[in-house]
Amino acid sequence: MTGQWTPKPIDFGQITLPRELDNLVEQLAENVHNSWALERRQNGWTYGPERCDQRKQTPLLIPYSQLREEEKNYDRRTVRDTLLCLIAWGYEIRCVRKSPEALP
Repeated sequence: MTGQWTPKPIDFGQITLPRELDNLVEQLAENVHNSWALERRQNGWTYGPERCDQRKQTPLLIPYSQLREEEKNYDRRTVRDTLLCLIAWGYEIRCVRKSPEALP
């Protein structure tokens, strides 16, 4: 039965993220990477020059700022799709703080 499943994500064709959310996308993408890295470390993974599942090593266990753009874009896409889903479902995303960069 699983071979007959067809993924049907939301069509974002008519929705664009406001430019004022660019900074939020970047902050959330960094957090996505940090959460992923923490989970990996908690499961015994360490840094290695190339990915090796048997040794539980990956070259991606580095700070977000040191990732290649390709890897950052993966996290950004995850964030953008989530924000676009929220907008498509009728949610409004707005900042009520004067300084969103001053997060705890």
